[in-house]
Order: sequence, then C-alpha cells, then structure tokens
Amino acid sequence: MNIVCLDLEGVLVPEIWIAFSEASGIPELRRTTRDEPDYNKLMNWRLGILKEHGLGLKEIQATIQKIDPMPGAKAFLDELREITQVIILSDTFTQFATPLMKKLGWPTIFCNTLEVAQDGTVTGFHMRAEKSKLVTVQALQSVGFETIAAGDSYNDLAMIQASKAGFLFRSTEKIKQDHPELPAFEEYSDLLSAIKAVL
Repeated sequence: MNIVCLDLEGVLVPEIWIAFSEASGIPELRRTTRDEPDYNKLMNWRLGILKEHGLGLKEIQATIQKIDPMPGAKAFLDELREITQVIILSDTFTQFATPLMKKLGWPTIFCNTLEVAQDGTVTGFHMRAEKSKLVTVQALQSVGFETIAAGDSYNDLAMIQASKAGFLFRSTEKIKQDHPELPAFEEYSDLLSAIKAVL
C-alpha cells in the first residue's frame, strides 16, 4: 500500500515566515529551510528576533489568517487524496497550521508544537521527533507502507531519498543542482502525473 508524504510550506502554501517577514517589516525573518539546513538553529534564531521586536504568537497568527494555499494546491490535494492516502509532514507548528488545514480541506498533518507563555510570547518549540520527516517515513515503511515523498527544502531531502519515489517541487536552483538524481517539477499537474506513475 502506498502513502504520499508532502511538505507543506513552499509546496502547498506560501512560506509562513516570509509572509510574516513582509507583514512585520523584518527582512531577517525571510530566512527558511531553503537557506538553513539546521532547523533547530533556524528556529532559535527566529525566536531571538521575535523577542527582540516584542512580537508573539498573536501577530504571527494574524498574518497566517491572510495566507491562502498556492493556486491549484487544494485541487491537486483533492485529486491526490481520491487515489491514495496522503500525509503532510511539516516542520511547522500546530498553532500555525490549523487555519491553513481548514483552507486545504482538513488533510492529515504531522507537525510540531510551539511553547507559548500566557502573554503570547513564543518561549520555545517542541519537535515531534529528531529528523521527524525521515523517521515518520521510516515508521510508515515499518508497518507496510511504501512511501512517495515531495518537498522543496533541505529538510525534505531525507524523506525524499528514503522513499520508493521522491520528487522536488518548486525547489531552489541550488538544491536541484546538488541533487540532479531527483526529478524536479514546477507544476502540480506534472507532480500529480509523476506520483500516479509510481502508484
């Protein structure tokens, strides 16, 4: 039995931190896992910037409410879910993802949790597991699933490489050049066709 594992940001929805960078006027927050392979380092750096500017969960959630899925993302996901099981594997947080899942028709998502103080200050984050995308794919394989994975960033490479088939979607030129063995697509129709071909 097959199961498709998709990244969220950059694949189905715009990058949350880039949107918040633009809304808050803090250009440093544009940095994402496309730029920084070490997620813990990236998140701790982000939390430092939030603290420095006195920003908390409420401000980020206000930005997220205005984010819509990428054009064509929901139709792609709907069609994919008609033919196979799909799980979104994301390094984002439940406090960020919920309104986006509503707009995508409530697909299953495995992600992480923010630690938030009473006043809304983001004080830390709790990762579901170390290398969570890879270990989730391995866990699915251990119970009889064959995985097919797609993502755009450094933190997606391990799950893509560990899967029966894996694809880059709207990735960076650097990642595509570093991994010419991975088929890379820009359009949902092409990604859907590639997934269908290996189901």
